[in-house]
Amino acid sequence: MIAFAVVAVIAFVVVGVLQTRDSDRATGAAPKALSLAEVSRPIGGAPPVLAALHSRVNELAGGGPKAFDAQLRALRGHPVVVNLWASWCDPCRYELPFLQRVALDRGARVAFLGVNVNDAPSAAKEFAAQYPMPYPSFEDPRSGVAGRYGARGLPATAFYNAAGKLVIVHQGVFPTQQKLVDALERYTRQ
Repeated sequence: MIAFAVVAVIAFVVVGVLQTRDSDRATGAAPKALSLAEVSRPIGGAPPVLAALHSRVNELAGGGPKAFDAQLRALRGHPVVVNLWASWCDPCRYELPFLQRVALDRGARVAFLGVNVNDAPSAAKEFAAQYPMPYPSFEDPRSGVAGRYGARGLPATAFYNAAGKLVIVHQGVFPTQQKLVDALERYTRQ
């Protein structure tokens, strides 16, 4: 009986590994992260408030929830995408190249913000050096911002319409850049 249980567990693990490997092949690897120079290039046609936001490329801003809320208020009139991330989050590493590209492509009409959740400042800076963001991120050391969104894990991405209304919080990683674009188009125009 014990031998049967051991064989069943081994079979379960092998099947799981094979399925994971096959699903990884199906989705493909995430694209290479853009460099700081690439994410720093100007976004043509951006209104002043979005151009000013983009001028804060890769900034890790302090101030916690109060500073974050003030930034959100300043962006009213524009759709906003908020990505919650951390240096210890492997899915965040996978997803960030998608966010880099979409933020550069759509940054003239949509605001992007990051929230660095429950992370050591030095680790967050190392992560941002490896995955520079074409927008600022706000430090959230006690998960105050993340808690408001009901984030059950990272990454999580919140979508606001131009009126400042939170439309949806997407829990988990976007598996492709197109899935992120689809969500942005669907949720930021309401």
